[in-house]
Amino acid sequence: MMNRNEQPTGAAFFDLDKTILATSSTLALHRSLINADLVTRRAAILSLLVHLPYLIKGADEERMNTMAESIGNLAKGINAPLLESVVEDSLDTAIDPVCYLGALAEMEGHRAAGRPVVVASASVSEIVRPIAQRLGADAVLASVAQTDEQGNYTGCILHYNQAEGKAAACAALAAQHGWDLSDSWAYSDSVSDLPLLSCVGHPVAVNPDRGLKRAALDHEWEVMRFCDTARVSRLRPGLRPRTLGLAACSVALMTAGVAFAATRHR
Repeated sequence: MMNRNEQPTGAAFFDLDKTILATSSTLALHRSLINADLVTRRAAILSLLVHLPYLIKGADEERMNTMAESIGNLAKGINAPLLESVVEDSLDTAIDPVCYLGALAEMEGHRAAGRPVVVASASVSEIVRPIAQRLGADAVLASVAQTDEQGNYTGCILHYNQAEGKAAACAALAAQHGWDLSDSWAYSDSVSDLPLLSCVGHPVAVNPDRGLKRAALDHEWEVMRFCDTARVSRLRPGLRPRTLGLAACSVALMTAGVAFAATRHR
């Protein structure tokens, strides 16, 4: 657990899907996306099929890469600003009910200790940004999907914020703000986040999948079990967004991230 008596020099990085949320953000939002005519029922079913192996078995790097390609193809033609607006309008009905109480408590504990809270997700920034703002996060790191002149997704993922890519983005953000990774925390449910968990001083496996559970046991990492869900708005009725204006930080950090990831393979 967190030691709140020491002056913090690090940050707290939280995965989103199945770590803060009890499900995938995309699946939680699928009804809203259909109602807004952003996706067809067929596309929503295909998205469900793409996500099912991840939800049931956990996500290794190969499965996550397959998911990224599939989601990119399914998202082609969707208007990015409209998607973000739909997510904002759906927070009360689709996202609030599926937030883990344990995750919200951990985030509050880090805020009380003076640590910046970062939501780092493989979902696209237009989905993650409104959710992170509702959660009161200080920064957002997310995947970046290419858009055309009209703001529609082209189907190309410019930066997939998972595995080494997520670890690199978090490390670059920490360097930018002077956060000490050895004094930082990271929370995730997935073995795909091993690179991030391995580079912080306080890794936490949350409801870990099989691969992450094995790694947590091997490295003697803390394991937490989240079960109950609670509405953010009820727990924090006076909440105001605290984001640092890092909406495009994944793009800004991509070059540094690629360099960081390359050094880890040398």
